[in-house]
Amino acid sequence: MAIKKKGSGRRFGARYGKKLRDKVSEIEKKYKNRRLTCPYCTKQQVKRLSSGIWNCKACETKFTGKAYEI
Repeated sequence: MAIKKKGSGRRFGARYGKKLRDKVSEIEKKYKNRRLTCPYCTKQQVKRLSSGIWNCKACETKFTGKAYEI
């Protein structure tokens, strides 16, 4: 039975189980290549720098939040 590869979780191949690979794919789909709204200037210019660290390019504000969402 072949593994159906989809999303960014396909990089794990046959390791870690299907549910965990699907969860990784869903989480990464939410935060990659998507700009979020800044809580300070309300513009959609926020990108994730690393786990829990966010940066707004419009007002140059760097702040903390959740790992994958503000």
